[in-house]
Amino acid sequence: MTDLTELTAVQLVDGYRKGAFSPEEAVRAVLERAERIQPEVNAFVRLTGEEALEQARRAGERWRRGEPCGRLDGVPVTVKDILLTRGQPTLRGSRAVSPDGPWTEDAPSVARLREHGAVFVGKTTTPEYGWKGVTDSPLSGVTRNPHDPSRTAGGSSGGAAAAVSLGTGPLALGTDGGGSVRIPASFCGVFGLKPTYGRVPLYPASAFGTLAHVGPLARDAADAALMLDVVGAPDARDWSALGPAPGSYTEALSGEVRGLRVAYSPSLGGQVAVRPEVAGAVRRAVERLAELGAYVTETDPDFADPVDAFHTLWFSGAARVVQHLRAGQRELLDPGLREIAGAGARYSALDYLAAVDVRMELGRRMGLFHQSYDLLVTPTVPITAFEAGAEVPKGSGHRRWTGWTPFTYPFNLTQQPACSVPAGVDGDGLPVGVQIVAARHRDDLVLRAAHALYEAGAGTSARW
Repeated sequence: MTDLTELTAVQLVDGYRKGAFSPEEAVRAVLERAERIQPEVNAFVRLTGEEALEQARRAGERWRRGEPCGRLDGVPVTVKDILLTRGQPTLRGSRAVSPDGPWTEDAPSVARLREHGAVFVGKTTTPEYGWKGVTDSPLSGVTRNPHDPSRTAGGSSGGAAAAVSLGTGPLALGTDGGGSVRIPASFCGVFGLKPTYGRVPLYPASAFGTLAHVGPLARDAADAALMLDVVGAPDARDWSALGPAPGSYTEALSGEVRGLRVAYSPSLGGQVAVRPEVAGAVRRAVERLAELGAYVTETDPDFADPVDAFHTLWFSGAARVVQHLRAGQRELLDPGLREIAGAGARYSALDYLAAVDVRMELGRRMGLFHQSYDLLVTPTVPITAFEAGAEVPKGSGHRRWTGWTPFTYPFNLTQQPACSVPAGVDGDGLPVGVQIVAARHRDDLVLRAAHALYEAGAGTSARW
């Protein structure tokens, strides 16, 4: 018998259409799986249970009439507890947020999913206000890696990535301000996409400004493309949102990678120490792209690590996040968040604008780089998952999470589309991710290359 928790969203929709199984059966299987794994992995803030089953029953009736209400009718999805969801508290991983309602509004991406019939099975965990690259918070505790519960799931969309990896919904909504979709996708062995900034509208606006993106986590690139087709529609509440997409991202998957110009940067010009097993897995992925006909050149983008500028912008955002809290509420915060918010409050407007200047220059350099190369390929993260409950790996010498994520946050500064694709596992069975980056607005190329790797046999269960 088919295990419905192992099917992709594309496969579920196809099964519903053929009458092979019902949305209620799929959602019930997902909820049972979620309840079983939650005590060990802690991917969820809450599961919606009966509400989800009722949504699934209504979806089943529509499919039986041959009248699905959208492209995801009856598909189980999860939503990171940063994004507003009507009828459910959105606590953002914080004890300083009151659960009292009314919760009457959906975030734009959630609203689009609801319009297309998606079934909301739960809200997934996040560090407090999504501030770091691992997932633990004073509110919900530590989220653990599905491949080894002693390790971190990554973050800040760690609950979302763990949920997809464990079969508790093929699609998840996450957010990414410095790698928060791609880092946990890499650590948990799933696909994660940070679209071009504005492709997926965001409301309320993030205190982290235009670093913050909304994006899908999924079983594969085809599912992510389907989800982006749904959530990538404009919303009047986000003044910075892009207009309608130029075409279907699902249809764009059919294009070949043959002839694409791919720049392979194994360490950003020697700036990053990459674990050998990670480097080997990424190199094999790049070799696979070459076998598929891409023109691969080992070269590096011309920029120095922009971490200081990123910190100025990120820490300032953290200060803004907590600015409204009273003294007693601040004592409830994650100590790390309290520390970076304090640093952010000490920056001047000139400091902030100097960081914006660095950002603009980085964007200029990457714009010119992509005149020569369609895609840039790097490791997603230079390491695999480390001990759960820690911001940085023990003995690494890093002080903040940005120390071990140098491949991700530069492309939040530039607002480029970037994804993480599973590239195998290391000797401990922990997933490795390969990052694919394109010029702004070329989300189609990122998805096309990722899909080609999946079609060629990418995955976390075996090495290439």
